[in-house]
Amino acid sequence: MASSQLPEITCTEQAQLEELYAAFDAAHMKPLWTEIGGLMPTTPQPDSVPMLWRWSSLLPLAERAGELVPVGRGGERRAIALVNPGLSGAPYATPTLWAAIQYLGPREEAPAHRHTQSAFRFVVEGEGVWTNVEGDPVAMQRGDLLLTPGMHFHEHHNTTDHAMAWIDGLDIPLVRTIDAGFFEFGPDELATKETPEVSRNERLWGHPGLTPVGAPTPKASPLMAYRWEHTDAALGAQLELEREGRPGVVEPGHAVVRFTNPATAGDCLTTMRCEMHRLRAGTSTALTRTAGSSVWQIFEGAGVVTVGDARYEVGTGDLFCVPSWACLAFDTDAGLDAFRFSDDPVVEALGLARTAHEDRS
Repeated sequence: MASSQLPEITCTEQAQLEELYAAFDAAHMKPLWTEIGGLMPTTPQPDSVPMLWRWSSLLPLAERAGELVPVGRGGERRAIALVNPGLSGAPYATPTLWAAIQYLGPREEAPAHRHTQSAFRFVVEGEGVWTNVEGDPVAMQRGDLLLTPGMHFHEHHNTTDHAMAWIDGLDIPLVRTIDAGFFEFGPDELATKETPEVSRNERLWGHPGLTPVGAPTPKASPLMAYRWEHTDAALGAQLELEREGRPGVVEPGHAVVRFTNPATAGDCLTTMRCEMHRLRAGTSTALTRTAGSSVWQIFEGAGVVTVGDARYEVGTGDLFCVPSWACLAFDTDAGLDAFRFSDDPVVEALGLARTAHEDRS
């Protein structure tokens, strides 16, 4: 039987190898045989780590920023990014996802700009702010998902005497990695100060199962507002059907809806997937691993989440990230609703999607 051992290297050969490696360095080259473990691991080895950000800590810091940091040209937005400790200080929640708490004080206005990066806003609490997207005023209210697809001018204004905070999600790290980002300032003055209950885009696109034939079909969703009343009703209906013994939930006690583009039925944004999950009281989910990363925010309720080797007790407003291929599971006695956004559309478009389920026993 042939030996699997490599032949011994002589002193002369070692010297020649060292000379070769020095030449590689001088030519800005790296041999695959010394790097393959890092370049092609047997499973994903993310730099990001599981991380929890508590709403009870985030909101007071945002309020303090509201007292000290103005909104306007230069700073543009009073948004404070969540930083993953595994990413060397970069202001990213994961290598592809940017998440931040944005805070707008009473009667404040955030001026218009646009950028290549896709964006959304998710509201945990509060109302009275309108975001104007391409001049279309969109109300922001508790439980709503508000979209700003790439290169859409957008601005915000608070019509009340109370501050409001929400979560921003963008694909900033992804766009930065592929060097595809552009940014433009808009006018200093708001495009409109109208405050309609229903925006123009909702009047056109917000009718379930009905597509306006005369409207164009954009890649990102033309619907800028997904209202909580519809999300709540859809999740509730899934669990009602489960109790009747009919299909609809993804697993026992676990209802999920995905926010989609009404023109194409694809994801609402081209680079990020947005979902809302509802866990019935007493539910324990399967242990799941997914290629690609995600960020979650607890909208309502409480429970325990397992992410990799970490285990967190979570409640309303708390955010956490799930690195690629880290195991994820929920346990809740009281029940909970959780918003999730991820890089799934990109992973799927590249043919890299993979999911695995593991036994928790």
